[in-house]
Amino acid sequence: MSGRLEGKSCLITGAGSGMGRAATVRFAREGARVVACDLDLDAVRETVAMAEAAGGRALAVRADVSKESDVREAVKAGVKAHGRLDVLYNNAGIMPAGDHSVVDTDEAVWDKVLAVNVKGVYLVCKHGIPELLAAGGGSVINVASFVALLGCTVPQDAYTASKGALIALTKSLAVQFGPKRIRSNAICPGPIETPLLSAWLLKEPAEKAKRLNRIPMGRFGKSEDVVNLALYLASDESSWTNGAALVVDGGITSNYF
Repeated sequence: MSGRLEGKSCLITGAGSGMGRAATVRFAREGARVVACDLDLDAVRETVAMAEAAGGRALAVRADVSKESDVREAVKAGVKAHGRLDVLYNNAGIMPAGDHSVVDTDEAVWDKVLAVNVKGVYLVCKHGIPELLAAGGGSVINVASFVALLGCTVPQDAYTASKGALIALTKSLAVQFGPKRIRSNAICPGPIETPLLSAWLLKEPAEKAKRLNRIPMGRFGKSEDVVNLALYLASDESSWTNGAALVVDGGITSNYF
């Protein structure tokens, strides 16, 4: 029995860990040929080894998504290796410790977050969408966040602004390229147990309890919770899903108290 992504070529950014690693392995297991991109080449090579051990096919590419030359070469490498691109999965993102309120966040921190989280998506789309068009259509998946949909008393304003921008950009892409058989959607995860979250939140019992109290399902999300939705969006099953901002958050955005 063939997988849900059989024959598709998928470029995944931030593939060296967390949701990007989980997506690479799952997509490859489902029959996709994956172009796994990350700033950390050793980490993404480990991801590719895991994908291949699961019986899939993947190519490791080092790329800083905030640099156009890196993104251009990553797209070229993927097309050279796999003949085409069908899916752009913009997963790479950063959330530095120095990201606070607008009144006390350094300009350098703000610029770095926007460069990776927004400019990176722009560059992948700039160079990747023409390849999707050449393939006759495809899917763009942008990882936004639940914080783009509601405010927070403990702000991370650069991150929040970047993820709000991705929802707006996703809708623009959906309108522009929908008639050309490219659907664009955003995923808005709640707090997910990735290295990005674990580095600070899960080490602080009081902070962890405070946030868990907000989640009706009583747990943080797993990478697989997001990847399961991404798999649907990458597959032909989502052929009429376009311009959506899909929330996967255990109910946190529905909880008043």
